[in-house]
Amino acid sequence: MKSQRKNHKKSYQKSHRKNYIDSQLKGSFLNLSGIKWGIYALSMAVIVCFLAGCAKEKDPLEKIKDLEFTVLAEENIPEELKNVIEEKKGNAFKVTYQDNGFLYICIGYGEQVSGGYSITVNDLYLTENAMYVDTTLIGPDPADTAVVKKNMPSYPYIVIKTEFIDKPVVFN
Repeated sequence: MKSQRKNHKKSYQKSHRKNYIDSQLKGSFLNLSGIKWGIYALSMAVIVCFLAGCAKEKDPLEKIKDLEFTVLAEENIPEELKNVIEEKKGNAFKVTYQDNGFLYICIGYGEQVSGGYSITVNDLYLTENAMYVDTTLIGPDPADTAVVKKNMPSYPYIVIKTEFIDKPVVFN
């Protein structure tokens, strides 16, 4: 009976050891699946974060739309604005004036040595935060000697009329 007990004990130990090893292996496979799942979840999180980070953020300087405008002749400029221009025309200036739902954008280039200058509006557009205006002073044509020889100073300026939008004006 002792030998049966020994054999039974050995067989029990072998059986118990085998069950223990099997449970450890099963646990390993479960853990391996957990690791695979963790790697998968982490990969997906990285991809989502990457895509969200690559999404185009709205640039506050990005043009939303071009604005319609009119360049005013002197006789169409409001009287109050004419007075302001007259005061400032000797030096370069940038002025905005609002009246009756319109915005007047005035840009003066100060005293020039002669006449014959013109001003072009390169751009007038709206962004998320502001209105942008860009103008260029074009000098007299050197071939037009009559204008250059007079040597009479001039005070070129431009008045742009557009719809009133409650945003600051940025002069480029």
